[in-house]
Amino acid sequence: MRDLFRVRRMWRPPGELKRRYDVVIVGGGSHGLATAYYLVRNHGVKSVAVLEQSYIGSGAAGRNTTIIRSNYRTPEGAAFYQRSVELYEGLGADLDFNLLFSQQGHLTLAHSERALVTMTERAEVNQLLGIDSRLIGNAEISKLCPELDLSDRPTWPVLGALYHPPGGIIRHDAVVWGLARGADRGGVEIHPYTKVTGIDQHAGRVTGVRTTRGDIECDTVVSATAGWSTLVCDLAGVRLPITTHILQACVTEPVKPFLDVVIVSSQMHVYISQTDRGEFLIGAEIEPYTTYRGTGTFPFLEASAAHVLELFPQLERARVLRSWTGLCDLSPDYSPILGKTGVEGFHVSAGWGTYGFKAAPVVGETMAQLVATGRTPDLIAPFELERFHTDTLVSELAAAAVSH
Repeated sequence: MRDLFRVRRMWRPPGELKRRYDVVIVGGGSHGLATAYYLVRNHGVKSVAVLEQSYIGSGAAGRNTTIIRSNYRTPEGAAFYQRSVELYEGLGADLDFNLLFSQQGHLTLAHSERALVTMTERAEVNQLLGIDSRLIGNAEISKLCPELDLSDRPTWPVLGALYHPPGGIIRHDAVVWGLARGADRGGVEIHPYTKVTGIDQHAGRVTGVRTTRGDIECDTVVSATAGWSTLVCDLAGVRLPITTHILQACVTEPVKPFLDVVIVSSQMHVYISQTDRGEFLIGAEIEPYTTYRGTGTFPFLEASAAHVLELFPQLERARVLRSWTGLCDLSPDYSPILGKTGVEGFHVSAGWGTYGFKAAPVVGETMAQLVATGRTPDLIAPFELERFHTDTLVSELAAAAVSH
């Protein structure tokens, strides 16, 4: 009878911290777990500890809006995210875990002539890189999403859209659980409720970390902590040109499914998709003020609801079920900061703003390669921290006008 009620654990319960690991990863979200997973899978590095100050997936990985896409504006960004989409497409099979990945398509709406020009440029960049992305008119939009109001009644009528067929949504919790289970099965130790309080160095090189559960010696530390990235990097004496903002989102009560594409309006600063449970997920832009306080606001709900009803007036009676906030670390050029820092052996995955979750597998793959080989992969070389000193920024503002 006892076996019938035996608890099946996704990964091993945390034991005591060892005195030494080859690699310590700070942050138990999708980036940290992906890095740990690919260290084992691709490079056989098993002496790895993932340290999380709260429960696994409690940060940005558990508070995002699950959209996956690669139709970015810069060649560097588009190629980077294209690799991530490719990895996501096979990740469920690799992990032997259902991630509920639905590549239902992604529409970025244009409400002005200038927006059409910008989207045409993005489509051309995408196509040159082999990414499926093109500008479409209202006739095709109507076929893809007949429920969308394409009349002249809205304040900003729809004039066209950038259509990205590989875009879609994925279950964020499943990604975290699958990566954690995969890393654990490879020998990685996962330690929740273990806060890093210091990073030790000698002669410009990392030698270990201090935590609330004791000190650890190590050769490499990877910071993958999203909104907390500046605070963790401060422990190593590494300054990041990053500000932290909150991003808000909400979901409605479940509704009979009718929306099978992701809808984004840059001009209205709103995006909407329907989850596998029938809820309409609604998000907007990051709040303009910097803060670590995760308190939702009524103005967000009011403005987002108004804009959603411009696009889908039939949702006027749908009730908001819940809302939440997450922390976003934003860099000056809206691109991430990846790779080496001025402290040898201390690497970062930071500056993601609101786009980190869609990059989780490619971050894991490339950061694991950097840790294992000491060489920066070509895909992340443009995103090194050094670019802010050499004035070689990678501006993604044109493809990041709304936080999705």
